[in-house]
Amino acid sequence: MRETLFNWLGQSLAGLSCLDLFAGSGALGFEAASRGAARVVMVEQDRAAFEVLKKTRDTIGAQQVQLVLDDAFNYLKKTEESFDVVFIDPPFGQNALPAVFRYLRAQRGTRVYVESSEPVAAGDAWRELKRARAGQVSTQLLEWRGDDQGDLPGNV
Repeated sequence: MRETLFNWLGQSLAGLSCLDLFAGSGALGFEAASRGAARVVMVEQDRAAFEVLKKTRDTIGAQQVQLVLDDAFNYLKKTEESFDVVFIDPPFGQNALPAVFRYLRAQRGTRVYVESSEPVAAGDAWRELKRARAGQVSTQLLEWRGDDQGDLPGNV
């Protein structure tokens, strides 16, 4: 799945800011960093997983990776930042995606990669760029195309 995602995004993420919600192992965020992302924020609420993320970041010297120990929804509610690329891979069965899309800040061109059990209908302001399925996992790449507020960034 990761290879497909980065084929969709392009091999270089040079200069982009990325958000890895529900970071877990951090595979997507660390891959983005290795492809030149200027900044990668990884949000993870599990303390043990967070400690592993810290160790991995320090071992590979990924200076552009910022780790946040917090619940993804709390983080989204607090941040005023929008990102170029967002990775969303919540635990299946949590029904987290509607809330994520409610609180996610986007700007024109923000791309969001989603892994879930079923395809997501994110809303009219989003355009689906790609979709695939592997076994029980649905993947999509969506792009924020704006809204009826003059394309002002804001919660979607």
